[in-house]
Amino acid sequence: MELVEIERSIIKKYRKEIWSKFVKAVKKYELINEGDKVACAISGGKDSLLTAKLVEELHKHSNVNFEVEYICMDPGYDKENRDLLEKNLKYLNIPAKIFDSDVFEISEKISGDYPCYMCARMRRGFLYAKAKELGCNKVALGHHMNDAVETTLMNVLYAGNYKTMKPKLMAQNFDNMELIRPMYFIEEKDVIAWRDYVGLDALNCACTVTKKSESYTRKK
Repeated sequence: MELVEIERSIIKKYRKEIWSKFVKAVKKYELINEGDKVACAISGGKDSLLTAKLVEELHKHSNVNFEVEYICMDPGYDKENRDLLEKNLKYLNIPAKIFDSDVFEISEKISGDYPCYMCARMRRGFLYAKAKELGCNKVALGHHMNDAVETTLMNVLYAGNYKTMKPKLMAQNFDNMELIRPMYFIEEKDVIAWRDYVGLDALNCACTVTKKSESYTRKK
C-alpha cells in the first residue's frame, strides 16, 4: 500500500474508530500542548507504530505548535526482528532514531523465566533517558483502552485496589518528564483492523525468553 493511502486511512477510513478518539484524548486530557517536545516511543508493535503515525498526522495538521521525536529502543532483538522493525519504519516512513540496549539480557539474568515486569521498567527508564537527552518533556506510549481495562481488572483481582492506567502521569526519577497515552480511548480491535488493512507485519513480543516458549507467535 502506498504511504499516502496508509496515512489517509487513519483520518478517513478509520476516522470514527481511531482518529476521532485519538483527538478526543489529546484534547480532554491536554496531552499535547503548545511548545511541547514529544518523544514518541516505538517498540515495533502495532500499537506503538499506530501511535507514531497518529502523532505525526497531528503534527502535520494541528494548529498547536509542538515538536516530535520518534525514538525506538532495540532491547536486544535478534537479526530477524531488528530487520522487521527497520522494514516497518521504512514502510510507514517514520524517521525514528534507533538506539541499542541490553534490556533483554539484563532482565533475563535478574528475573529468570519471568522477566516481563523488570523488562518493562528498564525499557521505560531507557526511554525517559533518551527523551531527556533529546530535550523532550513528554513520552508518548501506545497503550490503548484494552490495556487500561485489563490493568484495572488485574489490580482488583490480585492487588485488592482500583488503580488504573492513567492517560498521563509525571515520570518518577525524571524531573519535568510526563508520560502520555494518546490512544487511551481506542479499542484494540480497531488497531488490529487498521494493521491488517494497511498490511503491516508488526512485531509481537520479541524477547529472548518469550521466543523460547511454544506460545511465541508474531501477529500478522
